Amino acid sequence: MENLDDAYANAAHIPNADRFVPHWEETAKAFREKQLQAGRAYLDMAYGPTERQRFDHFLPSGPSEDILIFVHGGYWLRFDKSYWSHLAKGALDLGLQVAMPSYDLCPSVRISDISRQIAKAVEEIAKRSTGKIALAGHSAGGHLVARMAVGDLLAPEVMDRISQVMPISPVGDLRPLRQTAMNDAFELTQEDAIAESPTLMPKPTCPVTVWVGANERPVFIDQAQWLAHAWSADIIIEPEKHHFDVIESLEEAQSDMLQQLLNS
Repeated sequence: MENLDDAYANAAHIPNADRFVPHWEETAKAFREKQLQAGRAYLDMAYGPTERQRFDHFLPSGPSEDILIFVHGGYWLRFDKSYWSHLAKGALDLGLQVAMPSYDLCPSVRISDISRQIAKAVEEIAKRSTGKIALAGHSAGGHLVARMAVGDLLAPEVMDRISQVMPISPVGDLRPLRQTAMNDAFELTQEDAIAESPTLMPKPTCPVTVWVGANERPVFIDQAQWLAHAWSADIIIEPEKHHFDVIESLEEAQSDMLQQLLNS
């Protein structure tokens, strides 16, 4: 099989890529501290038994019953919720609650296990509000929120509240990942990859908008288009955005991304 390591490598093709992770970490920490000081942050809320099965819950300044759940990326191998807290700002400014879960990582668990962990997280977070639930996720998180839309992972009463699912730069078809070195950690068989690929599943009943940056690696644009085509979903290819900065629009209340995500 053709080796696809470089095709799915992002940092190697983004200028100054090494600056992004420290910036995310620092900005997210400052945001959490500000929310804590305001009494509008609940951190490390448990949804499962392991240390990583935790979520952070941020509240807007006024009353709200609608909530945005953001699921982070990192190829199911790295990162946690603490790098992304600042991305809650835009939705909070619009008066929504925001929750961000962590999850166990490969190779300690399989991708199928992570899908089920996120379903548990969404169901637990749903108990903390009574309104609409919007799901957004980036990269591997894009796969995970797409996975929530199909396959009966979520309880019907939670699924009925999903107002919009936005996979951002998602990997919706896992089969190509078997041709990368990452599969040493994933241990995906062809059957596993098919079973966990939203692109290969029936179109969901909830609204879906697929989002991707125009300057991303070609395979990520392909993956976004495959998912949108399979589900007859809207797709936005945002100009001048790459894999690391495409999520920055979540910080801006009036961004096209947030308006599409929350005005369903």
